[in-house]
Amino acid sequence: MSRHRTNFSRQPDRLQAYLDGLTRVAGHADRVVPIENYTKGLMLPIERKSVEPMAARLAPGNVRQMHQSLHHIVADAPWSDDALLEQV
Repeated sequence: MSRHRTNFSRQPDRLQAYLDGLTRVAGHADRVVPIENYTKGLMLPIERKSVEPMAARLAPGNVRQMHQSLHHIVADAPWSDDALLEQV
């Protein structure tokens, strides 16, 4: 049982290491927060995993700006798809 607790407690570190790898491949510091937000949005317990509902949950006080940020990172992805998929 303690092994499961240890693994569970390491999940934030593993997630951060995964996100660090994605953002490193994305190639620019300005993409770090949007990629992290988009990834968090995908993990939210919401039915629709599209940008608008994710933005509403991630930033209820600033939905418009969050929506724009998430949409930009998805629609205008300037990185290499091959490099990102390899990292994933």
